[in-house]
Amino acid sequence: MKNIVIIDYGAGNVKSVNFAFQRLGYEPTLSDDPEVIRSADYVVFPGVGHAKAAMETINEKGLVEVIKNLKQPVLGVCLGMQLMCRYSEEGGVKGLGIFDVDVKKFDDELKVPHMGWNNVENCSSIMNGVEGQTYFVHSYYVPMTEETIAECDYGLTFSASLAKDNFFGCQFHPEKSGKVGESIIQNFLNQ
Repeated sequence: MKNIVIIDYGAGNVKSVNFAFQRLGYEPTLSDDPEVIRSADYVVFPGVGHAKAAMETINEKGLVEVIKNLKQPVLGVCLGMQLMCRYSEEGGVKGLGIFDVDVKKFDDELKVPHMGWNNVENCSSIMNGVEGQTYFVHSYYVPMTEETIAECDYGLTFSASLAKDNFFGCQFHPEKSGKVGESIIQNFLNQ
């Protein structure tokens, strides 16, 4: 049985991420306990909300160094992926710096949040073999970088997914992306 831990730091999508894993037959543990997180085979770092408030909570719970030093596969979802970046314009907050890129606000000329179903392109890593649309809801984006493994276009081309070493991130919500999202979660668990 896979020991999957979803970091429970008050992020808005913890329960929906948990349900997505349960639909695939897994029983994740929800926890903010550093020892429980460190002992996991797989860690999921979810997130919906404001970057600054989320980082404040992560700091208060003493999870910054815990997350940065994980050696097992880690999946950041939406805000979770953005918090794994160096800096976010949302609240002007320093992130975990796992991905060497800054999170930017979409141009005021674009309708935000970017919400709905979009194709992702140039997929590799946990995105291998995944075809179809994924569900996005976000007002900030990660620019294209060497760590980009999938891209999306919304007035500009941005990183839909990132990967570096054992860390993976999805700007979209795999837990809300139907069969495509299930395939991504399963690919993550096959790492």
